[in-house]
Amino acid sequence: MKNHTHHSHTEKEAFEPAHPERYAAAQKSTWVSIVINLLLTLFQVVGGFFAHSQALMADGLHSLSDLLSDVLVLYANRHGNRHADANHPYGHARVETAATLILGVFLAALGVGLLVAAAMRLQHPSALQAVSPLGLAIAVFALLAKEGMFRYMLAVAMRVRSQMLVANAWHARSDAASSLVVVVGIIGNMLGYTFLDLVAAAVVGVMISHMGGKLALEALSELIDTGLDAEEVEAIRQTLLNTHGVLGLHDLRTRKMADNALVDAHILVDPKISVSEGHYIAELARHAVLNSHHVLDVMVHIDPEDDMQAGHNAKLPSRPVLLEQLAEQLGKPVVQDNRVIFHYLDGQVDVELYLTAGELNEEQVKSLQARCDVLVNGSSLFRAIHVHSNHGVARQ
Repeated sequence: MKNHTHHSHTEKEAFEPAHPERYAAAQKSTWVSIVINLLLTLFQVVGGFFAHSQALMADGLHSLSDLLSDVLVLYANRHGNRHADANHPYGHARVETAATLILGVFLAALGVGLLVAAAMRLQHPSALQAVSPLGLAIAVFALLAKEGMFRYMLAVAMRVRSQMLVANAWHARSDAASSLVVVVGIIGNMLGYTFLDLVAAAVVGVMISHMGGKLALEALSELIDTGLDAEEVEAIRQTLLNTHGVLGLHDLRTRKMADNALVDAHILVDPKISVSEGHYIAELARHAVLNSHHVLDVMVHIDPEDDMQAGHNAKLPSRPVLLEQLAEQLGKPVVQDNRVIFHYLDGQVDVELYLTAGELNEEQVKSLQARCDVLVNGSSLFRAIHVHSNHGVARQ
């Protein structure tokens, strides 16, 4: 049973963010990052060229990749925050995941390219040049700018709880680390170890490819529906079991959806309660998980028994067939004129037969119950038949 509220949206509303605060914060922080990375790309690439620093130019290409990734983040943030629609009933959160995958693959390829380029230049040590002090000044400036950007973006990401913004913030921290490597490489070059500038460029390439590979693998694991960690799954399990009316739980499954998760669960309830009460318990369980965990939606399936251990009921006859069999054995008036409830349990059927008040006297009710007991003893289909009347339950 899936308890899910559906809302219709106009075309205009479809482009409005589902989480306005998160959307606005992501837009602002990303634009700040775009401006900074644009300036750093120009300073580092141009400055590295004139300062004869391969490491600084490599870091400039890293900043360029950041600029491109920021544009990708803007796109993903806009489309990932759109409301659910007919074609995307679970929303568009996976757009963020796809963007993270693309970003990771791009960074990995860029890092490998920089590493190969540095290795090829190291094959010709005589062509290496000394780096001018201008390169060192630009590298220090880039280091301070990227560290400051990391702290700002991480604070925003934690406040709005965005996985993609957290990834982008730590990407900025990796940029700061690469800029630190560049600073060390340039200082070594200026001290006479000219090859250290290219070594720094190679290290930057390794760092970029490592970060890209990590982002790509994390995004890929989500796209193939990797579940939440064991600790969070256990916490959700306890929340469901603590719900009043839930007697047991099995088939608890989770899968990540960007910063949220989707949960499926089978809960065990008393098999003799009404459908509406079972639905009520499912609603209680669903809202308990939604209120206590960072979950997008919960699908709760109600089980009257543990179907992992009980016999299968799908092979049993439907209600019209069961009524026909009872009518043949007990008489049509008994079945047609009274209320009959079937309980499909453990591969058999329990029957509750409610007689109209005053229809039969006490002796007749006991006689009917005796006929039912004989029917049950000779049947592999019916497990029990209980006759209810104003005289009580006629059990022998």
